[in-house]
Amino acid sequence: MYQVFLGKISSLSTDCWAQALALHAPTGEQRDRWLAGRGLLSRLFAPQPLPEIVYSEQGKPGFADDYPLWFSISHCDDDIALIVSDEGDVGCSLEHIRPQDNWRTLANAVFSNAEHEEMENEKPESQLAVFWRIWTRKGAIIKQRGAHSWQIVSIDSAASTLHTVSHCQVGSLSLAVCTATPFGLTTALIHSVDDASAEKWSALPE
Repeated sequence: MYQVFLGKISSLSTDCWAQALALHAPTGEQRDRWLAGRGLLSRLFAPQPLPEIVYSEQGKPGFADDYPLWFSISHCDDDIALIVSDEGDVGCSLEHIRPQDNWRTLANAVFSNAEHEEMENEKPESQLAVFWRIWTRKGAIIKQRGAHSWQIVSIDSAASTLHTVSHCQVGSLSLAVCTATPFGLTTALIHSVDDASAEKWSALPE
């Protein structure tokens, strides 16, 4: 089972689920992101309490005591994405499809030959969106592995035999997930948090 959610940090960080955790939230720039992510997870587990979250040596969050669920959270501006799995570790990466002065230089620095070919085979007007598609795929693989961001250059997201990674575009958002077993991400499989009432959320299995 894989569940993927998209929402807005500005609303999720101020709802009742997040505010119940406010005393435990960090201060500074990360506070709203932390509240949105933890609040979203709390809503999924309700009425059960949210399991303890610990961090690996590389900083990857996960549930303590071998709890049999895995998750990954990604943020971009006011948008937040979450994937939850009971099939193994996951990674998720979210970016806005936006112009960036050095995107071609960045692609030359970190894309594999196959990734370059994927981008160059598209029409020029589509190549920026393809850049972000590849970038988020690479990011999702990095996060699933719990690796460091500087290792992105060693990741070939086009090597389908090495990892299970899928991508979809939601409006101006580029979203990719890396999963332990095959999973085809489509917009139909993404739950919009802001459109869903609490009654529509089913608790995750123990």
